[in-house]
Amino acid sequence: MRKIQEDLVDESKKAFIFYTIFSVLLLILPLGGVVSSVKAVLSYIFIPQIRAAHLSVEYLSEVNKTVKELLNVHAQNTILQEEIKNVVLIKANAEEAHKENARLTEALNLEPLKEWKGVWAKIAYRDPSKWTTITIDKGLINGVTLKSAVIGFDGKNLGLAGTVIEEGENTSKILLINDEEFAAAVYLEKSGAAGLLKGASGNYLKLKYISLNTEVQEGEEVISYRSSMIFPAGIKTGRVVSVEKGDDFKTSQTLNIMPYVKPSEIKEVFVITGNK
Repeated sequence: MRKIQEDLVDESKKAFIFYTIFSVLLLILPLGGVVSSVKAVLSYIFIPQIRAAHLSVEYLSEVNKTVKELLNVHAQNTILQEEIKNVVLIKANAEEAHKENARLTEALNLEPLKEWKGVWAKIAYRDPSKWTTITIDKGLINGVTLKSAVIGFDGKNLGLAGTVIEEGENTSKILLINDEEFAAAVYLEKSGAAGLLKGASGNYLKLKYISLNTEVQEGEEVISYRSSMIFPAGIKTGRVVSVEKGDDFKTSQTLNIMPYVKPSEIKEVFVITGNK
């Protein structure tokens, strides 16, 4: 047993002496050519710290590479998400344009518009403080002029919508038929009785100065009259809802009229610029 212990001590001493001599040689040998390469290889093999450091550097390099790849994937994912958003937006715009084209095609096939020249326009702005006016995206360069008659389109029906009260180079302001300052000469389609259509707050317009002798029918259409200085004859305006009750000494009837196209539901307008 004692012999074995002595042998182990001798082996340890020999190993210590070997590593000491080896380390000194590594320090004193010049760094050049083959010697430098041999020193690097032997250092890596026999010195654990160098090997551990090398492995750590390799690990950190792999981590750095992985992080870069993740960042690159994230950047590509962000770009793809933006492209998807753009595709969705383009699709939505295309669908809206398709719907608009369908509405305008339907409107152009309606008989009344075949009588007049004009320009289609979109609603560019509604003043939240005054819902009886709108701004459209057409102006002087498109042939729109002051007091031009305006027909509204709600997706199904065409009807008198208002008149141009302000003109600009590229935009115009429209006074709608429900404004209290609006007025137009109109007549009842069946009886032929003429009167003055006035804008009013609420759901109905007011048709004034209809003779007491006129027999008014509910649902009767109201159409622009030829005596109007602004509106061409033949534009559908609304339908009779009821006759207002008054005192026994009234000299004419006042009718409540439902607009043919409600101002709040107008999607596009057709501004009349002349006769065909």
